Parts: sequence; C-alpha cells; structure tokens
Amino acid sequence: MVAGEIPEQYLDGYTRLLTEVTATGRRLTRAELESRRALGERAADAGHGLRALVSAHLTAARSVRPGSPGSPDSTLAAVQQVIDALAEGYERAQRLAVRREEAARREFIDDLLYGRSDLGRLAQRAERFGLRLSQTHAVAVAQGPVAYDEGDPVPRTVERTLLARFGDREVLLTTKDGLLVCVAPGHRDEILPVFARQARTATGGGRVAIGRPQPGPGGVVQSYEEARGSLELAERLGLADPVLRTADLLVYPVLTRDRQAMADLVQAVLGPLTSARGGAEPPLATLAAYFDSGCVAAQAARRLSLSVRALTYRLERIHQLTGVDPTDPAHRYTLQTAVIGARLLDWPAQDL
Repeated sequence: MVAGEIPEQYLDGYTRLLTEVTATGRRLTRAELESRRALGERAADAGHGLRALVSAHLTAARSVRPGSPGSPDSTLAAVQQVIDALAEGYERAQRLAVRREEAARREFIDDLLYGRSDLGRLAQRAERFGLRLSQTHAVAVAQGPVAYDEGDPVPRTVERTLLARFGDREVLLTTKDGLLVCVAPGHRDEILPVFARQARTATGGGRVAIGRPQPGPGGVVQSYEEARGSLELAERLGLADPVLRTADLLVYPVLTRDRQAMADLVQAVLGPLTSARGGAEPPLATLAAYFDSGCVAAQAARRLSLSVRALTYRLERIHQLTGVDPTDPAHRYTLQTAVIGARLLDWPAQDL
C-alpha cells in the first residue's frame, strides 16, 4: 500500500516512467497516457478516492532523483501529465457509473409504477432506493403547466426540499409521463401534503392528486394508478380543487362502474336537452354550475355571469324539456347524478 490507502497496482510502472523522463527530458507517449487513464478508471471502479490517488502519485514522485540539471521541470511536466490522465480516466469511470445508476433507477421506477416485474425481485431492488415494499406506501402525482422531466429545475428543487426535511430513506421522487411522482411510507401522513405544497409553489400552480396508502409490493402501483385516475377525473369533471385526495373521490368510480347503466341514465334524463337552442351543452353547463353552487341560484348566476332571472328561466326551460325540476329536492338527486355521469362520459361530445 502507498500513502496508507492506494494499492501498488494503481502506480504500476509510475516511478520507472518518471525516472526515464527525468533522464531524457521526453514527454509521455499516447500509449503511456492511455495506460494512466485506464488505471484511473480501475481505481474509480474499485472505490478509491481521487484525492488519495493523486496524493499517492505525488508521494511516489518525491522518490525520483533528478539526473541532470534542469530535469526537475521535465519531471514536473510528466507528473502533471500523469495526474491529468488519471483524473480523466477517473472522471470517465464516474460518468459511466452515474449513467448506469440512472438507467437502473429508471428501469426500477418503470417496473415499480407499472407492476411489470416479479414482486419478490422488485422488493429486493427497492431496498437499494430506500423503499421497503413489504410496508404500506402512498403515491402523489403533480401536474404542472408543462411536462416534467427528470433533470428539470422543478423536480430537483422539490427533491432537495423533501430530502432535507425527511431524509433519503423516506422519499422517492421521480418523473413519469410528464408528471412529478412522489412515493412515501403510508404511515408518514405529513410527507405527501408537503410534497403537494412544494410542487405547487415551485410552478406557481398546477394540481396534485394523492392516492390512498396501499400495502405490499403491489401497493405502490395501485396508489399511483389511483392518483393518476384522480387527475383525469378532476379534469373531466372540471373540479377546481388544487389538491385532490382519492379517498374523497371514491363515489365517482362507483357511479361509472356500470358504464352502460350510467349511459342509459344520462340518455333518459338529459337526452331531451339536445333539442334546446344551441344543443345540450348550454343547459348542461347551467345545471353543473347550479349543483356546484349548492343549488343557490344567486351564486350559480354569478358563476355563469347571468342575472338570477336569466338563470331561473334556464332552469324552467330544462324542466320543460326533461320533465325533471332541478329546484325540486325529490328530482334533484336523479338530475345531479345524470349531470355527473354526463361529465364522466364526456357527453354530449361523445356519443353514448
């Protein structure tokens, strides 16, 4: 060992080379420099530090005795060439290691979020990234003004904040299909709300959906799919909430579980609105605003930029066309369910 840390094999032929250069004053050949680069790569792959490697070479250089006047300049030039070549090889190995690590991480994340890998093997790989898939996990997804990519400033900013607060053994942050994704232990209820705030702050807006905690190796992909489904649901329904929790939206998947039954309800209750002037869209928007306002006519009118009298006229016209009175509590549930179904099925833009 040299300098107490670096094995002799990483200084192979070094002092002999310096002795020759000192005696002749020549520069190192391309082959000699490439051999030093290769040694730098091997040292990096073996886990030795660059500082220790350089220190060992400088220590070894002190043992070379000048052979002629002025030869120290040649020796120093050779030492500089060797150190540069070592550092270049070392950095090259590090770049390759980083790329391999990034590729392995991306492959793991794809398998984790799509559930494509054997669950036992996936659980083993997860420990390398700080996850114990035998436990419960919850996933949040953030949608910003533009699609996210792994190297973008926003993901890096959010990740630094979360890791500083919760540590790198609690949180996995990544991007997928343009979304910012955060995986956290299910029992740490405080992590995902902080992620939601940080993601929205970093972009000046956006929307975040938080899936329910799910157990076991398949729990991450299940919570992830719930969160993504909540984002799609909010867009379809026009929900204004910036942070959505899947647990609060469970009624909507129930309503669409029997798609044909929901389509029949929409067609039977709202179908007559297609004969209204301008089609079904204007009365459907009126009903949506009315129900979203808690059936308060004045508030719904403000949402639609109408007078209360104009809104009342529209509701009466809907009653005439459908035979269902939006202001009658006995009729309201059926009509509101049909309106929700129309939003979920994208009717009337899509045929039922």
